Amino acid sequence: MRPAHLDLLLSPINKLKGVGPKLENIINKLGINLNVHFLWHFPYRIIEKKYYENIHDAPINQLVTIKIEVIKHYPSKFRRQPYRVSCLANEIPIDIVYFNARHPVIRSVLPLKSFKMISGKLEFFKNKFQITHPASVENISHIQLLREKEPVYSLTAGLNMKSFIKLSNQVLQLLPNPREWIDNRLLKKYNFVSWKEAIEKLHNPEIEDTYNEKNFFRRRLAFDELYAHQLAICIIRTIDNKKKSTSFKNKNKLKKILINSLEFKLTNSQSIVLNEIQNDLESNKQMIRLLQGDVGSGKTIVALISMLTVIESGYQATLMAPTSILAYQHFKNISKLLQNLPIQIDILTGKDKGKSRIEKLEKIKDGSTQIIIGTHALIQEGVNFKKLGFSVIDEQHRFGVYQRMAFNYKGFRPSILVMSATPIPRTLTLAAYGDMDESRLIDKPIGRKPIKTSSLTLKKEKNLIERIKAKINNSNDKFFWVCPLIEESQELDLKAATDRYNSLNKIFKNKVMLIHGELSEKEKESTMEKFKNEDYRILVATTVIEVGIDIKSATTIIIEHAERFGLAQLHQLRGRVGRNNEESYCILLHKENLNDTAKKRISIMIETNDGFLIAEEDLKIRGPGEILGKRQSGLPSFNVADLSYDGDLLEEAKFYADNIITEDPRLERNGNKNLKDLLYIQERDTAIRTLSAG
Repeated sequence: MRPAHLDLLLSPINKLKGVGPKLENIINKLGINLNVHFLWHFPYRIIEKKYYENIHDAPINQLVTIKIEVIKHYPSKFRRQPYRVSCLANEIPIDIVYFNARHPVIRSVLPLKSFKMISGKLEFFKNKFQITHPASVENISHIQLLREKEPVYSLTAGLNMKSFIKLSNQVLQLLPNPREWIDNRLLKKYNFVSWKEAIEKLHNPEIEDTYNEKNFFRRRLAFDELYAHQLAICIIRTIDNKKKSTSFKNKNKLKKILINSLEFKLTNSQSIVLNEIQNDLESNKQMIRLLQGDVGSGKTIVALISMLTVIESGYQATLMAPTSILAYQHFKNISKLLQNLPIQIDILTGKDKGKSRIEKLEKIKDGSTQIIIGTHALIQEGVNFKKLGFSVIDEQHRFGVYQRMAFNYKGFRPSILVMSATPIPRTLTLAAYGDMDESRLIDKPIGRKPIKTSSLTLKKEKNLIERIKAKINNSNDKFFWVCPLIEESQELDLKAATDRYNSLNKIFKNKVMLIHGELSEKEKESTMEKFKNEDYRILVATTVIEVGIDIKSATTIIIEHAERFGLAQLHQLRGRVGRNNEESYCILLHKENLNDTAKKRISIMIETNDGFLIAEEDLKIRGPGEILGKRQSGLPSFNVADLSYDGDLLEEAKFYADNIITEDPRLERNGNKNLKDLLYIQERDTAIRTLSAG
């Protein structure tokens, strides 16, 4: 049960004085639904309104505070005319000016012969001082309410600064002072103040550098947020680990046959990861493991070999891909690898209809089909497995947590292997996948050559096309030409790709194809099949080819306007080539004058093929928010913490959380009970409910 001293903080904002349904809806647009959310909505700058006794000492075009006497009102006679209030500031004439003003309101705010303290931008217009639309007007008796420095918050339409600050202050004035949940050693190490003081300081106008990475008030709250997140992960994982799953113990005959039939030798990394997965499968706990590996590192073969352990025990296995193109690609490759083994494999996508779909579903339900490759169609209603024991999810970043966990309802807690070909920086891995064990494939397949990356300015485009001509005349190589990402607009992306297709098609008659996101899945598949199997040599594409396209004869990729892409995306695109033992190339076409960030990205791409190193550099350059974007649906967002420079705090939070939950998994000891306050404040109370249920 939630502690009473946190009730107000965790109540809806309509409990605050002055918040009705209309204002509540407006404030909700800022992501502020509970009172506690006001705490994480920090001011982004400070305005200074210094008080001046003598108006001649006050700077023009600056925010100032002065004392005025109201002399006369001059209401506007026409719509566009200003409403002027003639005043004196220590006997010096000054006008207070309003546009589109409501006359009765102005008269009530500035009654004749009254003295007021007024703050606003001081101007000098037609040889006279004036302040237009003052920021604040207060009675002399309320002078203590006027501060020389005031916070400025980001707002939304229909909300003014004065109202917002008033509501925010209501919450700040009623802040509880919970018992400290951070260890004394950490408090000293990072120079942390108390939770309450950190919040008060960050909302205080004296603090200019709220979001400075070294601001120890912000860092204190960032640690709290990361600590709560890691505690929640540890609690849920500990409770889940107590729940039994299936143990797969057999002689692994199928597995050994497949490994011996391979035309290549497994890398050292693959052997290590296979052992880690085998140990998980033999235990009676559900495996939930993240397998990270760079493009072409051999994740799929690791997944397939592991599936065979489960199939030999009489269970089924699935592999879920984000697109039907990738699903069919997996289906063809895996069918070929298993052609000499007595295993039934099938594919299920949204395209399956009518009698064909019914037959497939029946075979899945009665267990005839042992391996099912598919898209999200695998987790839809009506798909019932006889004995699902193992689920592989490819390209995890395309799926959210729901899709990952949906397999739990399709079988008795099947083992889950999540694969990502987009290497994720360690800090983001800890934040997003802390409930999983992690494996990494760091070796490339034996004989695979590194992709040679170079850069060219767009001015040298003609030279590039001549080189392509020569290569097409003397080899069977194929080329990808990726068109620029333009302001996240599919329409503009398509125009860029279409223009490039038309220009190349004039030069290379009947040798060029076009693929983009506006095509249907069927059209995309047809285009890829033609490009792969017929005498087309150049595929012009938008970033639709970023994931999972495997055409071994494609040896060169040109990325146009490479400066518009992030490092991770450039690396993903580069991975479309180099999928055989031939020399492969990536050419980064860019504009003449690059900013420092773009230069750094292109330089890193030329220097290294290491996806994990690239991911870390991308995090430093762009920060987590831009890296994750909307597509990284499985990754969490934080209110205060910024993983691009709070990685050290995340490591520390994980260490402490692991130790505490190992020693006191239910947070029952006196010194740990206050950690429940932290979980409530950070809205991680799912973990507390898990404790109660577990």
